[in-house]
Amino acid sequence: MNRLSPLLRLAAAVLLFVPVVSLAALPPGVTAGPIVEGVSEYRLANGLRVVLFPDETKPTTTVNVTYIVGSRMENYGETGMAHLLEHMLFKGTPSIKSVFSELSRRGAEFNGNTSYDRTTYFETFTASQPNLDWTLKMESERMTRATFAKAELDSEMTVVRNEYESGENRPQSVLWKRMAAAAFDWHNYGKPTIGARADIENVPFDRLRAFYRTYYQPDNAVLTVAGRFEPNQTLALIARYFGPLPKPTRVLPKLYTVEPAQDGPREVTVRRVASTQFVAALFHMPPGPHPDDTAGAALAEIMTVQPAGRLYKALVETGKASAVSNYYFEQHDPGFVIFFAQVSPGQKLADTRAALLDTLYGVAAQPITDAEVARVRTKALKDFDDTVNDPQRFAVAIAEAVALGDWRLFFLQRDRWRALTADDVNRVAAAYVKPSNVTVGEFLPEDKPDRAPVIASVDVAAMVRDYKGDPAVAAGEAFDPTPENLTKRTQRFVLPNGLKIALLPKKTRGATVNFELRMDYGDESSLRNSQPLPSLTAAMLKRGTQKLDRQAFEDALDQRKATLDFSGSAGTMVATGQTVAANLADVLRLAHDAIVTPAFKPEELAQVKRERRTRLEQGRTDPTAIARRAVAREGNPYPPGDVRYVPTLDEEVALLDRATLDAVKEFHAKFYGANHGELAIVGDFDVATIRPLITELFGSFDSPTPYTRVPDPYVPTRAADLTFETPDKPNATMLARLAIPLNDVAPDFASALVANRVLGGDVDSRLFERIRVREGLSYGVGTQLTPAYIDPNTQLLFYAIFAPQNLDKVKRAFAEELARARKEGYTAAELDTARKAILEERRIARAQDPELALMLVTQDYLGRTWNDTSRRDRAVETVTLDQANAALRKYFTPDSLVTVYAGDFAKKAP
Repeated sequence: MNRLSPLLRLAAAVLLFVPVVSLAALPPGVTAGPIVEGVSEYRLANGLRVVLFPDETKPTTTVNVTYIVGSRMENYGETGMAHLLEHMLFKGTPSIKSVFSELSRRGAEFNGNTSYDRTTYFETFTASQPNLDWTLKMESERMTRATFAKAELDSEMTVVRNEYESGENRPQSVLWKRMAAAAFDWHNYGKPTIGARADIENVPFDRLRAFYRTYYQPDNAVLTVAGRFEPNQTLALIARYFGPLPKPTRVLPKLYTVEPAQDGPREVTVRRVASTQFVAALFHMPPGPHPDDTAGAALAEIMTVQPAGRLYKALVETGKASAVSNYYFEQHDPGFVIFFAQVSPGQKLADTRAALLDTLYGVAAQPITDAEVARVRTKALKDFDDTVNDPQRFAVAIAEAVALGDWRLFFLQRDRWRALTADDVNRVAAAYVKPSNVTVGEFLPEDKPDRAPVIASVDVAAMVRDYKGDPAVAAGEAFDPTPENLTKRTQRFVLPNGLKIALLPKKTRGATVNFELRMDYGDESSLRNSQPLPSLTAAMLKRGTQKLDRQAFEDALDQRKATLDFSGSAGTMVATGQTVAANLADVLRLAHDAIVTPAFKPEELAQVKRERRTRLEQGRTDPTAIARRAVAREGNPYPPGDVRYVPTLDEEVALLDRATLDAVKEFHAKFYGANHGELAIVGDFDVATIRPLITELFGSFDSPTPYTRVPDPYVPTRAADLTFETPDKPNATMLARLAIPLNDVAPDFASALVANRVLGGDVDSRLFERIRVREGLSYGVGTQLTPAYIDPNTQLLFYAIFAPQNLDKVKRAFAEELARARKEGYTAAELDTARKAILEERRIARAQDPELALMLVTQDYLGRTWNDTSRRDRAVETVTLDQANAALRKYFTPDSLVTVYAGDFAKKAP
């Protein structure tokens, strides 16, 4: 499925000047190109474009390769070929047997993604010369020398087909595909990137190789390196590995199809088994480089932003819909926008549809205001700041700009957000949001059709030729997040009321700062019969305070470049936030007001309940939702009313319906307080200023109800096989659960962690290798080990999605691989790979400030320090082969698995 372009959300930032990196003499055959805001372009003699964005802030490096090939380039019978080829590029190269396995072994975060206009691959890894050297060599080899074979295509085809089937389970996804197909007469934007099932199943191998040879060439690619690296050495490595690739003699096919202006409204109706309804409207829009594109993106946000969006107010607040959203596709050629409204079962779609279209067409009578444009511009500015401040996000975002025509469009689009006016948005709405340009309802002929204008092509080269942009944003300090360094930097203290504080000040890119607050409350007795009040109360905190209504609260966050979210479960409320150093004090005050003095408006609770009920009802026919609930309920020993009880769907709906505003208010007054809590702040802030503010805000906020942690003791699982039929769902789900009597400080927990990693914990695991890579039965398959931190009650989950007709094959593969592992044990090579990968993943996690805040909160809750983190690392590092095999045989017991299958198993194989 196509991913929405990050260019939709870009906005302005006040960027501080930093000197541009000075490179030594360029390697032979390399020429320098434009430099914008610290980003430099180079070009090799073979046509490869190189974009470098050095940043010493984080100890990671991201390599991204974008090929200008997507589903737009596919011919008849080739739908899905670009995406299928993306999968094949994770197979082998002349020096690498499996790219998947080697990336995983190095603990890298990586992925590939295909859209209408491009295919991109990225790898993020711990910054080091060996890692960068290996990654650049790998990318150079798979650019022109990927070794995927016919047998690998045969198995991977079924994996991609399973991904296709997964999308067919989602009503919104199905509706979107049908609407795009109806909206476009000739252009490939009318076909989904995933392709047609028949094309996926029958693509000739020789044709796929020919497609690869045509488009996977240096003159059709852009290589981006971002993060921590030495520019001179890196450019030399790029020249070493990519320079020898010959410049192709072939000429890329010229695409010449132009979609004509739509000449009347179109309608699509889809009828499938589901538990929710949608109504949507699609409009053709200008291409991403077009000056009108920014106004179109702004219009989409103005319609759906919560709670001020026009569609949100017209549909959600009036009860005509439970949710509204927009998908704005910024493309190389003229793209489109879709407005969705989700409608609860039993409601009439006609009323929602009429309100949807009336609101969209109503811009003519009620023009967009300056205040509405300012609101979405502020959000866009925040998103742009976040992208520029994160090298990994920036590297991936650059890929979207490359697909539109040039990476500098990334900055040019930001500048257009700065200059955007309400007149621009109203002009674009008048030109494109009209009945002759919509796909939603019946076709209606007109004597004098009012058609959308034919969109002229854009000369991107001329547009960006002399563009300079702003000075590059100031970088933070080079901080190595080892447990030793984290110990030196972390400051801990306890407020008089018991709130535990952990502060970790450090200079960050863009002066960003993250915080997390956890409050624990109640006990097993006082929380009895409280569901769903814990989660409802937390959900109401962001919907207005006694000082600010919901919109004013959202605007205050946007103005301070901040995000703030709340979540609640039985006995715990968690608040997470991010902002910049200058605004931290204000955002902490906003968080305080939301937690201590929420408004609790009745109309807001009604909206929350309506949204949740719709999601619950949607789960009645969704295989994954059914399997999750069933596997959690099986063997649950607690009675209804206990906070650990897992209700049936009907029970949960009934509890939600009975929840009242008075009950929410009473729950808040009875339980909320910070005297049993933890607060962590990580990033660019002044401790001397923030420390007294924390005391002022939370030092006397106490819960009147005593707190005692609700125990979660080990409950042995007993073997059970449960099957649920979900008619007309082409994708099935398997979930299996096993309770393990361990917590994360048990002597053999590290051994169990390593054993899980080898069995199914990542893409180089045994289950993944057999079920996805070798047999092609599943797009997503593996295991998940969720550690218990106090009670010895760790949970092991096995999972897979698959075509229902492959049920027996999936069952057999799981059983055989688990039995083989327990009988034969693991190999020394598997052990070494697992240990290294786990340690790398832990190191990368400590490089992320939101993760650091969570770790600090968890440490204070458990009474731990960074020394415990070091001990965990050493425990993983020293796990022996005998210990890993012993843990596997002791704890991974197939005769205790609770297994649930949900799918359309009654349907015959196609």
